[in-house]
Amino acid sequence: MSLKLVTRRRMAALLGTGGLMGAASAKAQAYPANPVRIIVPFAPGGGSDVLARVAGQKLSPRWGQTIVVDNRPGAGGILGTDLVAKSAPDGYTLLISDSSAITMNPWLYRKLPYAAKDLTPVIHLATFSLVIMVPPTSPYRTLADLIAADKAKPGSLNAGSAGNGTSPHLVLEMLNALAGTQFVHVPYKGGAPANTAFLSGELDVLFNGLSSNTAPLIASGKARAIAVTTPERIAAFPDVPTVAESGFPGFDAVSGQTLFAPAGTPAQIVQKLNDDIFTILQEPDVVERWEASAFLPVVRQSPAELADWIASESAKWGKIVEERNIRLD
Repeated sequence: MSLKLVTRRRMAALLGTGGLMGAASAKAQAYPANPVRIIVPFAPGGGSDVLARVAGQKLSPRWGQTIVVDNRPGAGGILGTDLVAKSAPDGYTLLISDSSAITMNPWLYRKLPYAAKDLTPVIHLATFSLVIMVPPTSPYRTLADLIAADKAKPGSLNAGSAGNGTSPHLVLEMLNALAGTQFVHVPYKGGAPANTAFLSGELDVLFNGLSSNTAPLIASGKARAIAVTTPERIAAFPDVPTVAESGFPGFDAVSGQTLFAPAGTPAQIVQKLNDDIFTILQEPDVVERWEASAFLPVVRQSPAELADWIASESAKWGKIVEERNIRLD
């Protein structure tokens, strides 16, 4: 993945990662002293939800506290994200979401109720490729086949995603821009509902994250993957070509499922969350599960390094949104 660095000054302006010192220090040392709520802004069963529940199961005995996973779907993840952005910056209300919450949504919505600076990035729980897949009975076996079919009859193919403004949606738009296709976007309220619609025959093609819910569909033959969006092929599916090698050199889209805290959360709490979650990501059963889900290898990033990555991604997707004049409000 591309990890272009930007100046810390720029990140401070973009994300507002400041910490509270002094009296907050003692509070952070005792953290967590109460139950912690993790908001998932999508429907149960999707990638964010699965990761939140794994994190909760691992952190609860480690902390001696109850971890509540609270699904708040709606508006492509905006409703749940806004709830966290407006919560007290004390570490007791957190967000696990696609990083598009602050790399894409601020570009897509003129009236977004929160700003990127309202959230502090803590750590990636997982990074993964996105995948373009068709039903196993589909006549399209390659990305070139799919593109040719659309161009022969523009706007005839329904292409599903996890929702308006999500990474799969923007990848679809990126491909439409590069290939000159007119896939009809069909948004769902999360990756799991999109998979369900795909399996029921509602869609000609699905753009989705390559995650614990999607990888088994490919492995079992219930879906045919025709391309992944990373620069290199995925170890779990080495026979699936990349979009880049399918006629679009330089195509690169990696999605991150990220833990965020409200801006102003004490730096000590942010760092504790980063440290503890990275520790559980190294546990053998988690490593095995992540590999089975076709996630990319875990790379350690500090909160500041993650903020830099998010800024770089925001610039990339912002350019696409502006060039394509994509607005969702």
